[in-house]
Amino acid sequence: MPKTKEAPAPKTKKATTAKTKPTQDQIAARAYEIYRERGATPGDPMQDWLQAERELAAPAKKSRSKSKVITFAA
Repeated sequence: MPKTKEAPAPKTKKATTAKTKPTQDQIAARAYEIYRERGATPGDPMQDWLQAERELAAPAKKSRSKSKVITFAA
């Protein structure tokens, strides 16, 4: 009996995309942090949620600042 050749599995976009969608728990936690940063004063919870969603969905920014280590001899 001849062997059949199996086709490779198609690649999914999830495997190639490094950016992941934040969970509702992550968004809720960040929205609460925004509320606390505001001094726990009344605001618009929907705006806090949307801001948290935007912040968490944005790609992480790399810091361009270079730090120098200076050592002093005693």
